[in-house]
Amino acid sequence: MNKNTKIITAVVVVIVVVGIIIWFGNRSAAPVQQPAVLGEATGSTTQSVSVSETTKVSGSSSQYQNAELGFSVQYPSSWEKDETNTGVQFIMPIDQSQVSTVAKLESDIEVVPGKCAFPPVTTVQDQGTLAVGSLSLNMIAISNTVQGRSYFNRMYSLQQGNICYMFTFSYIALAPEAKGLTGSNLTQAQNNNKAIQSTSDAAFTSMVKSFAFVTIPQGESETQASPAK
Repeated sequence: MNKNTKIITAVVVVIVVVGIIIWFGNRSAAPVQQPAVLGEATGSTTQSVSVSETTKVSGSSSQYQNAELGFSVQYPSSWEKDETNTGVQFIMPIDQSQVSTVAKLESDIEVVPGKCAFPPVTTVQDQGTLAVGSLSLNMIAISNTVQGRSYFNRMYSLQQGNICYMFTFSYIALAPEAKGLTGSNLTQAQNNNKAIQSTSDAAFTSMVKSFAFVTIPQGESETQASPAK
């Protein structure tokens, strides 16, 4: 290979290398196309609609509203909310600083089709009705003790057409032996259990009293709709 051929070959190699560098540089400088995010302006007019929402009412209370199930309630903000397929569940906090055997404090609201019916029970502690505005709710309170555990439920029901609104307060206290309580500690736990049950039950009933129906915004009748001019 003569000198001229070597020079030509070197020039070609340099040109090829520079071309590759420029090509890769242009690729890295090109803007990266991000995937479209649902809800952003992508040419679609679709908007997300909130079926349920929780808003702060005061420093200690919140309001839960479910447009699909058609109701709203107010409840203490310290309760832990968990939505279910048929309604909403609230877990009430248990004060661990107190000597007690309370293991469960829970409030549930269920909206189901059909006729309202309380579960079959053998021990009815209380029964009656509760006025909530112009509405009248049926009420039953049941209690039982099984293997030392104490169970208490207060239930309210409201029939609205073919839909049943069922409100349930659930309380469970373990047997004293489960925590090894004896003597004065046992007495204190029993007293605290009663106070916790009473306070939580009253808070549950207050929530039920705040119940209100909500309506879903209605669309325009298809017979009245017309193209924009």
